[in-house]
Parts: sequence; C-alpha cells; structure tokens
Amino acid sequence: DVSPKSAAAVVEELQAKKLNLRALNNSVLMNLDETHLETDVHCVIDALKAAGVGGGSATSAASIQVNGEMPASFARTGPFLEQKIFNSITSETEMMRYMHTLQLKDLALDKSMISLGSCTMKLNSVSSLAPCSWPEVGNMHPFAPSSQTAGYRELLESLEKYLNSCTGFDACSLQPTSGASGEYAGLLVIRKYQEAQGQGHRNVCIIPRSAHGTNPASAAMCDMEIKWIDDSAGMDLQEFKDLCHANKDRLSALMVTYPSTRAFFEDNIQEICATVHECGGQVYMDGANMNAQLGLTSPGMIGADVCHLNLHKTFSIPHGGGGPGLGPICVRKHLAPHLQGHCVVNPSSAGSDPAGAVSAAPWGQAGIACIPWMFCTMLGKQGVLDSARYAILNANYMKARLEPHFDIVATNKNNRCSHEFIMDFSTIRKNTGIVEEDIAKRLQDYGFHAPTMSWPVPHSLMVEPTESEDKGELDRFCDAMILIRKEIQKIESGEWSTEDNPLKHAPHTQTEVCATEWTHPYTREEAAFPAPWTLKRGKFWPTVARVDNSLGDRKLKLRLEE
Repeated sequence: DVSPKSAAAVVEELQAKKLNLRALNNSVLMNLDETHLETDVHCVIDALKAAGVGGGSATSAASIQVNGEMPASFARTGPFLEQKIFNSITSETEMMRYMHTLQLKDLALDKSMISLGSCTMKLNSVSSLAPCSWPEVGNMHPFAPSSQTAGYRELLESLEKYLNSCTGFDACSLQPTSGASGEYAGLLVIRKYQEAQGQGHRNVCIIPRSAHGTNPASAAMCDMEIKWIDDSAGMDLQEFKDLCHANKDRLSALMVTYPSTRAFFEDNIQEICATVHECGGQVYMDGANMNAQLGLTSPGMIGADVCHLNLHKTFSIPHGGGGPGLGPICVRKHLAPHLQGHCVVNPSSAGSDPAGAVSAAPWGQAGIACIPWMFCTMLGKQGVLDSARYAILNANYMKARLEPHFDIVATNKNNRCSHEFIMDFSTIRKNTGIVEEDIAKRLQDYGFHAPTMSWPVPHSLMVEPTESEDKGELDRFCDAMILIRKEIQKIESGEWSTEDNPLKHAPHTQTEVCATEWTHPYTREEAAFPAPWTLKRGKFWPTVARVDNSLGDRKLKLRLEE
C-alpha cells in the first residue's frame, strides 16, 4: 500500500528508472521468479523509498523472516530425483553426449520427411526462428507499458494484416493459443454476435463426421447442440439443405474444414455456406488445412464468416509435444466488434462489445508471433502462394505414384487430392492380416516417420508431404511404400507366414539385428536395411521394438528398471 501517494504516480516514477510495477487500487505489485536476485529486491525497495513510499513506520511485512527457504507447507519432506540420470552427469561434456543420445532416438525432420496428414509438419526455418532468441522478443512482459512496446505492437498488428490478407477477412485476434482455443474463441464471437442481434436462442451447430475432434468439443463448451452430417464422399447438398432448414429457427453455426479432412476440396462449399446464411446461421471454417488455400482461395472467398489459423502448422511455428502454439481467429466486419479483449491490456484488435478472453495474455503467445511474421515477410505474396501450390503438387505426385499399388480413398471428380491423400488398407487387412499399424511401424525400418493412422478413415494412413520436401525425398517415401507392398505380396503368396514376417515384427532394433540368434524366415538385411538409402544416408535405429498397445492402455503407470 503506497498511501497517501497515488499508486499510478509511483508506478510512473519507477518506470522512468526502468522498473515496471503494476498498480492495483492504491497498491503496487511486482512478480519475482528464479531469474531475479536479492539485489533486484533491494533495487526496488530503494526506488520505492526514493519515490516517498514507506518511511520509518513499521509495517506488517517487517515481521516476515527472509531466509530463502520455502514455507513449511510447501517444502518437500521425501526423497526426489533419485533416478540414476539425475545423479550421474557431472560435466558439460557428458551432458552434451546425453542430449545427443536423446536426439538419436527421435525420428525427426533432420532425418526424413514427417508425412503426418492434417499436421503440416513443414520446415521451421532457422531465419524464422532466430528472432525468438532476441531479448527484445523473448523477455517482454505481456502487461508491459505501451510506451515500451511500440515495436512489438507494430509486429503483432502487421501480422494481423498479413493474416487478414490470407483469409480475405477484415479483422484478426491473436489471442487464442491453439487451434482448439481458436475454435472456442470463434464460436464465442458468433454467439456474442447472435445475442447482440436478439438471436441468442440459436444454439444448433452442424458438424461433418470427418471433423477434428476439437470441433464438437468446442461446440459443446459453447453450450451448442451438435447435429452431425456424413461427408465420407463429400456432403450431400440436398441432405445438408434439409438439415439446415429443419433447424433454421435455432441454427447458430456450421463448423466446416476446407479442404475436407478427407483430403479433397468440397465442390459445393460456396452453396453450403450460402445455405447456412439463408437459415440465419454463421459459418466457422476450421483452418487446419489452410496450407492448401494460401493465395489460391480463402475462407472469405468461399463464404465463411470466421476461421482460426494454426500458425504452428501453416505458418511454420514448430509444433508437437504440447506447444507453444498460436491459433488466431480472423472474422468478417460484422463480427469484428466482438473480438476478444483483455481486462489489463486491451489489444488494438479488441471489439467494442467483446466476447470473453480466451488467454491470460492480451496477444496470447506473443513471443512466437515473430515466426509467422518472418514466414510471411520473407516469402512475400508469391512465396506464400507457391507454398500452397507445391504442397498440392507434391501430394498429387505421390498419390499418382502410389495409386497402382494401394487403394486411395475417394478424391474429387478429377481424381485429384488437396495437399494430402489417404491410403485405405482394408483389402490388405482382409487378405493378409497386415494392418495399418504394421505398415506404419515398418516405415521406421525404412527411416520414415509414419503418416497419420486410422483417421479420418479407419484402417488408413493419411499422407501430407508439405511444400518443404524435394522430389528426391518424395520418391524415397513412395519407394518405401512400394517395397512394403512387395513384402505384403510375399505374405499373400505364402513365402512368408502371416505371423512371422518383417511387418509384424517391425520395427527392428539394433540389439535384435546384431544378436547371435536369428530365427526369422527373412534375413537381417531384409529386416534392418530394406532399401539402399538406409546405408547411404545413415541408418535410423528405433530404440524399442513393437510395443503392446492394448497392454499399455490398461497399465497407465510405467516403471523404468535400470
């Protein structure tokens, strides 16, 4: 409490000394973490005294003993970190080697393409990532005074303009920190808009069956009633119209992914969006597959009202392992007044009648916003357009190579896919007992990360090469799949049994291949070096062999025995 002085005046005086405190009522607050030292505390105290705060009178804080120890209620009483790894490395050299061994266990982009469908595992360029390490970017507090954040806000606001340009929309909020958070934010904006129009009773949300699971979850969190529609071969237009008109008095939104998660562009998407509007609803476009739209089309062109963008996919922020991510939303003009604001620092994108905040920080994960900003700035208009063009070209090239060998899930009327395609192994499964998991595991022996498995089509693999891979890498993956198909033919012919073959035992570890005993009907070379590039480019050795998935599902606690 700084009485009788004004808290705002004290904060302003300390800011002039490069000390940022926060005013709350007539008190000033500061947060300390592990980066602060005792000298920092003394510096703040001296500055407060110089500002006329305190004096000779005793305060309640005077009785607090400062000894650096945790309060007893929070202190550990039992042993911890007793595993060998926490007590055996005593030099930086050994730490470096340990970290390198962990890296060797990871089948990542530095070894081969990651073809996870609907994940857009594109290159995260060094030049895009570099600014994240700058103190000016990484050390800025979300609530820092506006006088200190002019450059930061210019970066964020110019990124919003880039994203508006890509989507064909009018306004953008960078606050959501994931795709799911973006969905939730977008639906909140729709509901807020409809309430403002006296249509708050609208609560029906139509969702295609192939949607990401977060779509119905977000709708449920917004207290919406979900109506499903089949889209396995594209949405039947008449069925969709009937569903919309049957719920026209309560229709709130359609959540649609474009292109479809079944890997093709929905032919009737503009008429679908128009039908929703006719029935009083709004169109939410899931931006998970935006990498196939950049510069070619846009959510605005197809008739959507709001979309989220996975900047940690389409715009090259690294992702996987839980974050950090950015899932901003872009909206048409009529929804802009309801974009998210913040109670501490209101972003410039905040609407006049905002929906509730979806992040503790005004601009969400602002520290990584420099990555998509660099992506857009360096590529420019033509480069961003080429990203989508090459992504679609690469997927269609791979599909054409693999089509003679595998069943490809239905595409559009021109037999073209979007930026990804789906291989269906149902027939192989029926004839040989080889399932999609066997093929996914066998790809590790060829040095490749598995594509997305069993979604959105059961017994399938969905492949998304992105624009980052050259033709040589695309061909290597296709060659691996074709060689695996020939291995399956050996099972079909009876040369290998349905139980003892390289697919059922994949992946093969170095320990197994180098062991004295080898009982399989196929050779060690067939197991571990099935393709020439596994020798020329270096062999990736899986750390563990096949695991029992169902056993792991039943036993949630694991114990490492050293």
